[in-house]
Amino acid sequence: MPTRRRILASAAALGATAGMPAFAQGVDRPNPMPKELRDALERSPNAPVLGNPDGDITLTEFFDYNCQFCRKMIGTMQKLIASDPQLRVVYREWPVFGEGSEFAARASLASLDQGKYWQLHAALMTMKGRAVEATVIRAARKVGLDEARLRKDMNAPRIDEHLERSFAMADHMGLMGTPTFIAGDEGVFGELSLEELKGLVARARKTLG
Repeated sequence: MPTRRRILASAAALGATAGMPAFAQGVDRPNPMPKELRDALERSPNAPVLGNPDGDITLTEFFDYNCQFCRKMIGTMQKLIASDPQLRVVYREWPVFGEGSEFAARASLASLDQGKYWQLHAALMTMKGRAVEATVIRAARKVGLDEARLRKDMNAPRIDEHLERSFAMADHMGLMGTPTFIAGDEGVFGELSLEELKGLVARARKTLG
């Protein structure tokens, strides 16, 4: 069952890790998200953006390529983006399932430099078996990525920053796992239907509008 949480605006937390407070433990804390946290979630220059980059609302997804529920969401996310021309989607790579997941996340982020993030993201989300070095490289070759360049770009400082920030934000917000979807002042953990995602986005528009 998906779990909803509100943002807890904690002044004490703002002094640590780029001003990122924690999630409240219940839905009855209507605290608005602090600007520092919203900027970190939605405006990081190192995070891939799909949908409308100038959209009126942002949905952020924390995910792992070895998370079975994240993989189930790929088609739903495609339908959501197609159904909402004003939606901006930010992807936060959060490799919590070990070494293979981190390799996949690094490769995926590095593919941005070759203009093939969505192609590799979709390939990794729909592949059979675990994402490990061999299967990730196979997928990268299949979508036409330059392997030598990809491996070099995987160690770029911007990728270290993205992953470190994902773990830091997840820790400070008390995220339960992957996938987690955040829009407005609300976060929802778990596999969601298209209608549930639309509802999350609609509530965010109402809150921030």
